[in-house]
Amino acid sequence: MPVRAYKPTTPGRRLATVDTFEDITKQEPEKNLIRFRKQKSGRSHGKIAVRHRGGGARRFTRMVDFLREKFDIPARVIAIEYDPNRNARLALLEYTDKERRYSIAPHNLKVGDMIVSSESVGDIKVGNRFRLEHIPVGVMVHNVELEPGKGGQIARAGGVGVSIVAVEGRFAQIRMPSGEVRLVPKECRATIGQVSNPDSWLVRLGKAGRTRHRGIKPSVRGKAMNPVDHPHGGGEGKHPIGMKYPKTKWGKHALGVHTRKPHKASDKLILQRRK
Repeated sequence: MPVRAYKPTTPGRRLATVDTFEDITKQEPEKNLIRFRKQKSGRSHGKIAVRHRGGGARRFTRMVDFLREKFDIPARVIAIEYDPNRNARLALLEYTDKERRYSIAPHNLKVGDMIVSSESVGDIKVGNRFRLEHIPVGVMVHNVELEPGKGGQIARAGGVGVSIVAVEGRFAQIRMPSGEVRLVPKECRATIGQVSNPDSWLVRLGKAGRTRHRGIKPSVRGKAMNPVDHPHGGGEGKHPIGMKYPKTKWGKHALGVHTRKPHKASDKLILQRRK
């Protein structure tokens, strides 16, 4: 996926880059595989649960098959589509029984390729889906399950891949994109290859309007508020925070805080923390 830069005709164009969408082969989504996405604007029961959300372009939710449980039934890739809800591409699969499903498209998957999901050992090629115990060590995979039969939860973003380090006993060791090494039951399934659209991180929005189109509203610094609105508020002109540590709007630690719950049950499955 090449990235295109415009001539700097305006301040917004000067730094903005856009996706060329050269790998897209079908413009309109499959009508049977989309659902209406209701705008909630970050609210739960009418109250703001997530700040700085609202507006944005209306879009449909694609019903993506993260499980791919149609075993040993070949599927042909009939289109590579754009999904506004993720930076990875979607592959429209048509099985031999004429059923169509969406799946996350691996990098270098082409229209016309035949892929399969199987519970036994098969051909290790891009797009096929097997158990971790049936995939050779060192192969890059994506859309990895954490629990057998639950569907892929790891490595679903554009350009991301997970490498298999070892398979010992009941577990397989996988190295995450962050560098973390963790244990996953070897019965969990994964798809061969790297996720499509690896250049998505090169796209620069360039102006505030493109962020608003994504449904993200501006955020105001705490220092710019009044003392009643934020712990950092108040003062005349430019001033420091004036505290031992920065705080959130509700008085909790703001920076450098570990967000993972202590003594979590899955801690024993993490062999090496992320770098």
